[in-house]
Amino acid sequence: MKKNPKADGRGITIGILDSGVDLGHPALQKTTTGERKIVDWVTSTDPIADGDQTWRPMVTAVSGPDFTYGGTSWTAPPGSYEISTFKESYTTGGDAKGDANRDGDTTDSWGVLYDPAAGTVTVDLNNNHDFGDDTPMKPYKDGYQIGYFGTDNPATDVVERQPFVVQISKDVPMDPYGGSWVGKTADFVNIGVIESEHGTHVAGITAANGLFGGRMNGEAPGAKIVSSRACTWTGGCTNVALTEGMIDLVANRGVDIVNMSIGGLPALNDGNNARAALYTRLIDTYGVQLVISAGNSGPGANTIGDPGLADKVISVGASISKQTWAANYGSQVATSYQLLPFSSRGPREDGGFTPTLVAPGAAINTTQTWLPGSPVPEAGYTLPAGYSMLQGTSMASPQAAGASALLLSAAKQKHLALTPATLRTALTSTADHIKGVQAYAEGAGLINIVDAWKSIKDGADAHEYTVKAPVDTAIDYALKTPGFGTGLYDREGGLKAGAKKTYDITITRTTGADKAVRHELHFENNAGGTFRIVGSDEVKLPLNQPVTVKVQAAPRSSGIKSAILEVDDPRTEGLDKQILTTVVVASPVNYTYSTASSVQRNSTQSYFVSVPAGAKALEVAISGLKDKSQTRFISIHPYGVPVEDTGTPYCYNNYLDGNGCKPDVRSYADPQAGVWEIEVEARRTSPLLDNPYKLDATVLGAAFDPETVTVPEAKVGTPATASWKVTNNYAALTGTLKGGPLGSSLTARPTITEGVTQTTTVDVPTGATSLNVAIGNVSDAAADLDLTVKNAAGTVVGTSADGDSEEAVSIANPVAGTYTVEVAGYSVPSGSTAYDYRDVFFSPALGTVGVDASAPVKLATGASATVSGSVTALAPAPAGREFFGQVQLVDARGTVAGVGSVKIEKVTS
Repeated sequence: MKKNPKADGRGITIGILDSGVDLGHPALQKTTTGERKIVDWVTSTDPIADGDQTWRPMVTAVSGPDFTYGGTSWTAPPGSYEISTFKESYTTGGDAKGDANRDGDTTDSWGVLYDPAAGTVTVDLNNNHDFGDDTPMKPYKDGYQIGYFGTDNPATDVVERQPFVVQISKDVPMDPYGGSWVGKTADFVNIGVIESEHGTHVAGITAANGLFGGRMNGEAPGAKIVSSRACTWTGGCTNVALTEGMIDLVANRGVDIVNMSIGGLPALNDGNNARAALYTRLIDTYGVQLVISAGNSGPGANTIGDPGLADKVISVGASISKQTWAANYGSQVATSYQLLPFSSRGPREDGGFTPTLVAPGAAINTTQTWLPGSPVPEAGYTLPAGYSMLQGTSMASPQAAGASALLLSAAKQKHLALTPATLRTALTSTADHIKGVQAYAEGAGLINIVDAWKSIKDGADAHEYTVKAPVDTAIDYALKTPGFGTGLYDREGGLKAGAKKTYDITITRTTGADKAVRHELHFENNAGGTFRIVGSDEVKLPLNQPVTVKVQAAPRSSGIKSAILEVDDPRTEGLDKQILTTVVVASPVNYTYSTASSVQRNSTQSYFVSVPAGAKALEVAISGLKDKSQTRFISIHPYGVPVEDTGTPYCYNNYLDGNGCKPDVRSYADPQAGVWEIEVEARRTSPLLDNPYKLDATVLGAAFDPETVTVPEAKVGTPATASWKVTNNYAALTGTLKGGPLGSSLTARPTITEGVTQTTTVDVPTGATSLNVAIGNVSDAAADLDLTVKNAAGTVVGTSADGDSEEAVSIANPVAGTYTVEVAGYSVPSGSTAYDYRDVFFSPALGTVGVDASAPVKLATGASATVSGSVTALAPAPAGREFFGQVQLVDARGTVAGVGSVKIEKVTS
C-alpha cells in the first residue's frame, strides 16, 4: 500500500454474500476516494420457500386517502396500493432478538404500503396509521434510501435504532401456498435488515475505511461493497440464496469478487455437486473470483466444508500469530505462527487440493452499532459499540478477498488484465509455508500479497491440467470415478510405518502449445520426507494426452503425511499445477490402543486408529490431566466428519463441565469400520502451557445369541423369562447387565428426494422416560438429510443437521402428546435416497425388563456366558408398533458393549 497508495481497492466492488451488512456503521460509509462504500443491498432468500418473513406478500389491495386494514382505519395519499404488516418478532432468531426498534420489547409492528405503479414502499414508522407523513422508499440502489426503526439517543455509546432498506420482487408464483393460490402470482416487499453481526464483521475485514475513527482500515479500504443477505431468522443460510442469490450477485450486481463466509460439512466433500459446478461456471463466465471460507470443523483431516470445495474457488483456512493470541485472547503460546485449531483441513474426499490458502482468522472489526462492543473477556479490555472480536475461517476468507481486491485494484491502475485464473496462480505460487503445518492443512500456505503482485507484474501464467490419482477412503466408491480423484489420498490402504508404496498419478495438460512441453516435478512441504518421485524429476506433457507419473510414499512414523506435488513448466511465471498427496498410517485397535503425550495450549495432536468391522462400540477416554488442564478430545468419523461439536466451548475437561458434552469418556455405538481420527486439544484458557494426558481407545463388542428373544404371548403383570448366550468378540471386559422400561418402536426404510420433507407422528404416553429418533444408512452416501422433532404445539424440541445423514434426536422425559418427526432432504445429489428410520419411546407404563444388575459379567476376548432376564408387560402394545425390551451389557465406564432384545408378539390380560 505504501508503494502503491492508489491500489487500495479503489475501482473494485466486492460482493458480500452473508447475513447482511450494517448500513449505519461509520467505517462502512465512504471509500478512500470519498465515494459511497455500500452501493447495493439486497436480500437473496426466497420470498416463500425459505420461510423468511421479512418478505411480505402484497395481496391486499387498498385505496387512499382513507381505508380500513386489520380492523384499523388508515390514511394515505390518493392512489391504489397494496398493504401488509411488518412485525419485529419476525427477526427473533437473529441478533436483534425480535426487537427491531431497540426499545426493549418485541411487540411492535408497522404498516407497509406498496405502490406498484411508482415502485415505492412506505413504512408507517411512527405508527400513527398515516402513511402521508412517511417517506416512500425505493430499493436501495435507486437513490440509496435508508429507513430506521427506533430513535437514537446520541448520549449513549450504543445506537438505539436499526437501519433498513426495501426491496421489491414482482410476480412471485404463489403455488407453494397451495389451495386457491395455485396458478397465481403476487408482488413481495422485503424489509431489509441484517440477520446477525457476521456479515458486518466480514465486510469490515474486507473493506472498512476509518475503523476506530480513522486509526486503521480493513484490507481494501478503497473498495465498494454490495451486500446480499443469504441467512434467515430460522437458522442458517438458505440453498436458494447460495445458488440463485450467488447468480444474481455475480451476474447482475457489478461485483469484481465475492466473499462468502458460509458453509457446511457433508460426508462426501469431493466438490462434485451441482452448486460447485455452478460456482465454477460463474467464475469462468463472468470473470468474478469467489473466495469462500474453508469451514470450522477442524483440526481433523478431510473436514473441508462445502461450498468451498468447488475447483476454481479460493477456499481459505484460518491462521494466527503468537501476537494475535495475546492481543485478541489474552492467551500466551510458544509457537510463533500456526493454524487456528478449528480451521478445516483437507484434502477433499477425492484427494483434491483444499484449502487453497490460509489467512488470519481472528479479528477485531465492525459489528452493528446497535449492540455493545464484544471483546474476549480474557483479553482484558473493552470495545466501543460497533466492534467485536470474532474468529473463524469466516474471518480468514475476507482477508483473502480483500487482498485479492488490492491485486485487482493494482492491476487496474497498471492496465493489466487479471483473470481469476491468473489471480489464483499468483496467490498460490507465492504463498508462504507455515513452519510445522502440513500441506493438507494449509494448502499453498499463507498469502504473500507483495510477492503475488510481483508475480502479476511479471506476467503470472499457468497451463491447465486434469489429474487422476488413486483414492482409498471409506466412501471412495461414491466418487465421480470410484477409487480415483484429483489428488492422491490413501487413508484406508493399510500403509505401515517403514513400508513403501508406489502410486500412479496421471496428468493431462489441456491448454498451451500443441507439442510436448517439458515440466519439472518437485515435492513441496513434504512432511517427514515421505514422498519421492520414482524415476526422473522431469516429464514431457503433450497436449490433451495423459502421462503417468509414479510417486512413492515411505512414511517413517504413524499419522498423516502430506505434500504438494508441483508440476511446473519453467517457462511460465507461476507454478502450473499443485497436486495434493496425502497418506495415513493408522494404528490398529486390537482391541485397545493407548498413548500418552502432551499438547500445548491452543495446539492439537491427532491419532489415527483403525477400527475393525462389527464392533458394537468405540470407547475413547482421556485421563492423566494436571492442574485443572482444559484439554479435550474430538473423534472424527472415517468419512471426515467430527462426531462432537468442535466449537471452542465444548467437551473440555475443567471448562464449563464439558458444556453438555461428557469430557472424560465417550463412546460411539456401531462405529463405522475404518480409520478414525482422534484429536487432542488444549484450550486457550488452559492454565498450563504444556498439557500432559493419557488417551485410551477401546473396541467393544459382545454378541447376544439370539439377538432377539421372541415371547409368543405374555400376560399382563406376569414375568416371562428370556436368556441369551453372550460371546465377547473384542476387548476383554468386566461388565454388568442393565434392564429398563419396555419400549414401543416403529422402523421403516423410506425413500426421499431433494427438497422434500417427510413427516411421521408418534403418540407418546404419560410417564415416558425417553423418545429417541434416528435416521441414517442412506443409499446415496453424498446425501444430506436433516432431522427435526416437534411437540404437539409445533415447537421444535430437537434437531440434528450436521452435514451428513446420520442424525439422531433424544428427548428425555418427553411430555405426553403427539410428536411430529420431520425428515428433510436438504441435499440428495443422486435425486433420491433410501434411509433407515426408527423411533422408539420407553415407558414404565408399558412394562419393564429386569436383570440382576449386581452380578458381574466377566468376559475375556472370545469367551462366552449365559445371561438372563425377565420381561413384564403392563399393557398391550400400541397398534402398528413393536413392543420390545432390551438387556444391555455395559462396561465399568457405562459403555454399552452389547445388546439383547426381547420381543413380545402378544400381550393378554
